[in-house]
Amino acid sequence: MRLNSLKPAPGAKKDRHRVGRGVGSGWGKTAGRGHKGQKARSGGFHKLGFEGGQMPLHRRLPKRGFNSPTRDDIAEVRLSELERLEVADVDLAALQSAGIVSKKALAAKIIVSGKVSKKLNVKGDVRASKGARAAIEAAGGTVEVIDKPAAPEKPKKEKKKPKTEGEAAS
Repeated sequence: MRLNSLKPAPGAKKDRHRVGRGVGSGWGKTAGRGHKGQKARSGGFHKLGFEGGQMPLHRRLPKRGFNSPTRDDIAEVRLSELERLEVADVDLAALQSAGIVSKKALAAKIIVSGKVSKKLNVKGDVRASKGARAAIEAAGGTVEVIDKPAAPEKPKKEKKKPKTEGEAAS
């Protein structure tokens, strides 16, 4: 066998349908589009999910709940994952380099799942639940929390006094 004698298997290659090329081709006249209607016309198409003017399914179904766009920004970290960590100082960069937290995460929160026996110093953008904080401190570690700045207080509006009859007349 030589390269110049290679051929595709019989039936593997077919000519494309050339529609609208006469009655004898089997794809003449309407060219497979049928008679009339939107799909028979040029430019006859509709948007995905369009149901001919009927209320589409995605609008008929009830919507419930709230999908937070920032939910995935805070990653959850288990105590058992911290146990496998080789460093004593735990911050977001250490968790990302160890592959526990994704590179896209803006913060992390430690939750109670498993046990920790190492002395860990948690700091930076890593928060801890009450139970996780207690477990870390029981093992001899520390949790430094960066408090968020308090929101400025809005000035209270004074209520308008209702006018008495004498004031309304003048």
